Amino acid sequence: MSSSTSLWDPPSRLVAGVAAAAPVLAAALLGSFATTPNIPWYETLAKPPLTPPNWVFGPAWTALYILMAYAFYRVLRLAPGTTGRRTAILVFFAQLVLNAAWSFAFFHARSPLLGLVVILPMAALLVATIILFWRLDRVAGYALAPTAFWVAFATYLNAGIFVLNR
Repeated sequence: MSSSTSLWDPPSRLVAGVAAAAPVLAAALLGSFATTPNIPWYETLAKPPLTPPNWVFGPAWTALYILMAYAFYRVLRLAPGTTGRRTAILVFFAQLVLNAAWSFAFFHARSPLLGLVVILPMAALLVATIILFWRLDRVAGYALAPTAFWVAFATYLNAGIFVLNR
């Protein structure tokens, strides 16, 4: 390590980019692993009004994961001692874990009820992450807003599927 950098400096753009993209990509891949083989089951379910066609989900989630990684990148680039940074990162990871877990609960377990059990705290943690990120970097907070809207819509779809298929 050169004398011009220290452990307390913000990570380089490359390091922060990889550190931000890796966990988001892992969540996306895990979610896809749980979802893809179970699409035929999903297609048999009764669905609520406004359910989009299946092809919408892939591009929507791809865009949302890119925004999540970008928001996380911006927070990671802050100095490690920044007040609130560590808590924001921990809450971000908690909602990201639940994000991946939802696909296992809903699709892999084929359980809309279990999906609801996961998506409700996930939505709450996502809102908390937005608030924490926004306090640190407004652009990072705003970058997560589309995910919150989509997760609210996904909660409606999940609840509708649960009710219609009991």
